[in-house]
Amino acid sequence: MERISLIILTNKKINSKDIKKIIACTICIGLFLCMLSCSRDSQNKERENFDTSLLNQTSDLQLSGEYEALIRLNIKYLKKAAKMKYKAGKGLCYLNMAGVNVSAGNYDKARFFFNKAEKDLKNSENSYHKAAFYNDYSLYYSHLKINDKAIECNNKAFYYLKQAEKTSLTQKLLPRLYVNKGIYYAWKGWFGTSLKCFTKANMLENSAYSNCMVAQYYLFVHKPDSAGIYIERADEKMLSQKTTDVESLWVYYTMGYYYNEVDNSEEAEKALRKALDINIKTRRTYSSHIKEVYKALAELYKKKNDGGKAYFYLKKYMEEEGRFDAARFTTMNKATEDFISEVKQESDWHKNDLPLFIALSISVLTFSGVYVRKIINNLKLKKNSLKEETDELKNHVETKQLEEVIELAKRNDSSFLLKFKELHPDFIKALLKINPDLENSELTFCAMLKLRFSSKEIADYTFVQHRSVQQKKYRIRKRLNIPGETDIYDFFENLTE
Repeated sequence: MERISLIILTNKKINSKDIKKIIACTICIGLFLCMLSCSRDSQNKERENFDTSLLNQTSDLQLSGEYEALIRLNIKYLKKAAKMKYKAGKGLCYLNMAGVNVSAGNYDKARFFFNKAEKDLKNSENSYHKAAFYNDYSLYYSHLKINDKAIECNNKAFYYLKQAEKTSLTQKLLPRLYVNKGIYYAWKGWFGTSLKCFTKANMLENSAYSNCMVAQYYLFVHKPDSAGIYIERADEKMLSQKTTDVESLWVYYTMGYYYNEVDNSEEAEKALRKALDINIKTRRTYSSHIKEVYKALAELYKKKNDGGKAYFYLKKYMEEEGRFDAARFTTMNKATEDFISEVKQESDWHKNDLPLFIALSISVLTFSGVYVRKIINNLKLKKNSLKEETDELKNHVETKQLEEVIELAKRNDSSFLLKFKELHPDFIKALLKINPDLENSELTFCAMLKLRFSSKEIADYTFVQHRSVQQKKYRIRKRLNIPGETDIYDFFENLTE
């Protein structure tokens, strides 16, 4: 257009042929720009539909615990994104895989997918993609109880969401960012800011879940009267709105927690049992949620001086976990390995679709040996750096896992044995090799001895008498053929060496 203007300004005499050429050129440029704009609009619409469809379907499948279907869906969309040459679309698939592995406690695999997602999303023109990435990353750090990093990522998510265009996805994400920020600040002890975040989230969403989180806050700061107002609202919203099973589980847990605080044990038990039923239905999608339900049950029956019933619920939970969780983790790991396998084949999906000039460029590069060697060396350096980072993270996770396992044991949490198995898988295998008939309660007792808890500590944590612990030690000696002169703690310490 500048050249055309220049021609008009520099040519004092322009004949009719020149004018026609100028007009024709202008029309062609206008048509080209129009076609380019339409093409971009069409591409943007296609990508927006991709995002909305993928994220909504993934959320539904994750909340229902349908892991196999979730993996298949993301493999399908990963291939679709490759055909569309939609790099950020692939990043969203990786982000979904990271999220589901975080919720299941597979932190190593989650880290792998976060790294993949970051590479594809960090340069996305859509700020929502970056906001979603940092939101999920904040949840990852919160699971590892690294609250400062969780808050840092949450702040980045807010920053990018403010830059994003308003869509159904951004409107859905915003209140959840406030909820997460409220949780992180509560853990830091910043209660005033925490309440503001929960209140803001509830104003934006006004759902059973958001009302429930405000109630959680008031219970946390020991204000059951204020919590009761939001418990009623959460119950009402759960009946009038479509609430996912996992969020309903959390609402029922909060109700149980509340009724326990106000000494209404009958309603507390009723609510907590509903949460347990949902947990089984959803195939334990969120283990961190259900552990709180059983903690509440233990506290409920401890308050009622009914240690036997509290132990009954804990034992029942442990039996169910032993029966179902092994299959769940096997399914998750197998499905994740399938996904990783598909990722390795990713380049083959669109190999034949490469434009000619890219193919020629690749051919030219093959003749530049020095350049290729430089790329290979850089890749090796990056690989070594990534390995060091992975090893460092792995050590950090193992330390955090040990702290978590010890804390679970002290609270007599029903998920103690499950987490202990993840930390010391060979220990449990060694015990079962000596005596395959050992029950979960016996394995739990051995695990506590492995952690070198004294008889008094075990008695205090499991709500039993000191004499009962001594009797259990005697039975375990017989069941495992431990000689009388052998120190039982040393036996368990050296079992897997």
